[in-house]
Amino acid sequence: MPTYDYKCENCGHKFELFQKMSDTAITVCPECSGTVKRLIGSGLAPIFKGSGFYQTDYKNSSTNASTPAKTETQKEKPKESAAA
Repeated sequence: MPTYDYKCENCGHKFELFQKMSDTAITVCPECSGTVKRLIGSGLAPIFKGSGFYQTDYKNSSTNASTPAKTETQKEKPKESAAA
């Protein structure tokens, strides 16, 4: 069941409502009994909770995290051919 965002057109009160997709939209503000409008939300965006990502998340297992990555100036330059 999705959460819908609503905003009162009379007093500006914003609130969320957890309801079924088949339920009819709310039309009355719980604060002032004015007309409410359902807002377009972000939909199914991911929600990140907790202390963050772990070292093993989305990484190649052969990469060593303790080894610093080479910068552009540290990378080897291609050797030029000696053809004349």
